[in-house]
Amino acid sequence: MLAEAEEAGRLIARAGAALATGGLGGVMESASRGARDEGGVVIGILPGEDKSAANEYVNVPIATGFGIGRNIVLARTADALIAIGGQYGTLSEIAYALQMGKPVCGIGTWDIEGVVSVSDAAAAVSTVYKMLEDCG
Repeated sequence: MLAEAEEAGRLIARAGAALATGGLGGVMESASRGARDEGGVVIGILPGEDKSAANEYVNVPIATGFGIGRNIVLARTADALIAIGGQYGTLSEIAYALQMGKPVCGIGTWDIEGVVSVSDAAAAVSTVYKMLEDCG
């Protein structure tokens, strides 16, 4: 999953979009690394009050102090969501994004109505861009 996240970050940056993540480790850090390696803007929506908690690839840390409530801020910030793996925090982000009518693609994540399951980062990025075009 980490390699797919890094590739998704790269592809998002190459497309000229900013990447917004939860700003911490794991998949979030891998996506951030990919985006920064391509010169992209990486926004970290952090759960705590300390901006320095962001992974080293985040260049716009936002310390919300909201704990898991930051998930709604992340869903609201994004134009679309690509969920890669994940647990309950990812599930809540998916639910918020779907409730807001935003496109959601998933790689190895929750199998729920509204999430378009794809096999890899390239398919995820191209699918969310197509979904955004269809919405707008």
